[in-house]
Amino acid sequence: MFSSSVSGAFSIRRPARFLLDVPELDGHANPVLVVALHGYAMNPTEMLGFTRSLLGPSPVIAALEGPNSIFLGKDPRATRSGFHWGTRETVDFHIDVHHQMVQGMIDQLANQFPATRPRRLLLGYSQSVGLNYRFVARNPAVFQGVVALCGGIPGNWDADGAEPVESAIFHLARTEDEFFPAAEAPAVEARLRRRAADVTFHMEPGRHRFPLKASAPVRAWVERVFPPQSVGVEM
Repeated sequence: MFSSSVSGAFSIRRPARFLLDVPELDGHANPVLVVALHGYAMNPTEMLGFTRSLLGPSPVIAALEGPNSIFLGKDPRATRSGFHWGTRETVDFHIDVHHQMVQGMIDQLANQFPATRPRRLLLGYSQSVGLNYRFVARNPAVFQGVVALCGGIPGNWDADGAEPVESAIFHLARTEDEFFPAAEAPAVEARLRRRAADVTFHMEPGRHRFPLKASAPVRAWVERVFPPQSVGVEM
């Protein structure tokens, strides 16, 4: 007698964790609210520190923790772990989870930091870049700008019927990236420009590492897209 097996799925609720870093602000400041997403096998503590170093002292930064965890190293008894945003086998599921987490982050902070779309920035490094592009394409009313560091774009980004992307984009590639070859950078830039009117494409020397030395061009772009404002100024 043979048994048969079928695949199934059901939903559960689980918390989404994040770290929040709020600079000292005077009563009239209207800071940019940055939602920062780390790369594969990283954690929000690392991402928060890197993002602060990259952007400087002014923005409010919320660093989300990926929904999946892994041990770092060969010994599963190791105490150090990293996090990630999903696998190829579960891509549709994790796109949905990512979108819920990013929107949930904005909803969570809405009362404490009432930044509307013109003051919101979505920043991602490595694995989270493509997911972030999917989010702003589906949710044009949420983020004014996107910073994409050392990552790729979705395979169906420029499919027939794809709607224009309203967010301004800063995309950074690296000359020696092991995962996103520099030779493909011109095609990536061209594909981004097919859907977005405001694209800044920057090539930085180095391998697939968080580009801390690119703070000058990134900050210049942030100042252009998010000019300083005071509380009470109409947006």
